[in-house]
Amino acid sequence: MSAVIASDFVDLPPAQHADGVIRLPGSKSISLRALLLAALAEGTTRLEGVLESEDTQVMFDALEKLGIRCRKEGSPAEGSRNEGAADIAGGTWKIEGCNGRLRAARAEIDVGMSGVSTRLLVAALAIAGGDFRIDGAPRMRERPIKDLVDALVSVGANVTYDGDQGYPPLRIGKGALHLEAPIPIRGDVSSQFLTGLLQALPLAGKAAVVDIVGDLISKPYVDITIALMDRFGVSVERDGWRQFRIGEGAHYRSPGSLHIEGDASGASYFLAAGAIGASNGRRVRVNGVGRDSIQGDVAFADALERMGAVVEWGEHWIEAGHDRSLRGIDIDCTAIPDAAMTLAVVALFAEGATMLRGIGSWRVKETDRIAAMAAELVKVGAIVEAGSDYLRIERPLRFMPATIDTYNDHRMAMCFSLASLSGVPIRINDPACVRKTYPDYFDDFRSVVR
Repeated sequence: MSAVIASDFVDLPPAQHADGVIRLPGSKSISLRALLLAALAEGTTRLEGVLESEDTQVMFDALEKLGIRCRKEGSPAEGSRNEGAADIAGGTWKIEGCNGRLRAARAEIDVGMSGVSTRLLVAALAIAGGDFRIDGAPRMRERPIKDLVDALVSVGANVTYDGDQGYPPLRIGKGALHLEAPIPIRGDVSSQFLTGLLQALPLAGKAAVVDIVGDLISKPYVDITIALMDRFGVSVERDGWRQFRIGEGAHYRSPGSLHIEGDASGASYFLAAGAIGASNGRRVRVNGVGRDSIQGDVAFADALERMGAVVEWGEHWIEAGHDRSLRGIDIDCTAIPDAAMTLAVVALFAEGATMLRGIGSWRVKETDRIAAMAAELVKVGAIVEAGSDYLRIERPLRFMPATIDTYNDHRMAMCFSLASLSGVPIRINDPACVRKTYPDYFDDFRSVVR
């Protein structure tokens, strides 16, 4: 497939077929968590397959400002970023841990558009204590963080707002921690608040209990957190999804090396391409993630099967195609909010309506994704009903060529590339926004779409 790529748009010509093999970039969710855990651990950790993206750039920059030495294997003298290594491409990195004692007690950190980095760093720095300021892009100043701050302040952390209440920027000072009582934290806005708190608490060196207030969304992402903490020597016990416990004296120790599996959210676009356009024995395979993945977004493949796609699994790969028409489904997407965006575009190709429920968290992401997705689906001819936490989508009677606005949201750009498989041309504005998590996305997309 030949696409016209300009600085401010990419033109995707009409397409009908998809087949091929994609080697996925590293998981963003695992990369960001593992980088911070390695930085806080005792010993040096070798991380294989770290994602190359703007979000991981944010974390590397933050670790550098906190005095953490990060060295990329294969660079001159394994040069660190402190020595000007500009490329953080997905290779192997060695992170020299600080054993829970940050080498820099004062820093100003720019988190850009990285919501995960923001929540992880705010919690870790608040428990560690020091003199820190955290700020980001204009959209980050609109993304709520009050639930995490309230939980941290409740145990004596010194966190204050440096702008609008409930949102970054934040100032963090030295607090007097007390962890005797359970720590309440809301779970119905973002599971990243719980993830940040859990990863930070071992820095206090005391036993801690966290109680979830309300319902916890995006539970598979919390599973990723717990699994990675365990790899770094800290066990988290949980009572269902209501309470989480960390034992006395827990502290992070390097596992020596850790392989970061491929990004399951990124896999969704190519599996969707296979489900839409890989017929007559054709298949699209993604390598790097499979049946044993710790990422909840692999459940996207199960949703494709419900829609009528043919899906096969291996230990480290998934493959999708189709031999019959896709059909609309009614699905609760609370556990897979990112991959659910891909389902919204797959719905364009399905007979009958598709109902995506439990997507209220979309409204506090890189943009209001419910409003943005509804607006862009209509452009290609879909019939869409949007609610506070749902989208109902009916396929177009006739697909319309469209120019898709992406709202500086990487997932909008990647999702709507799939609309070109309808046989009409699609223009994606601001394609560079994919650098947040998948800089080579359009090259990979062109390699499998005909």
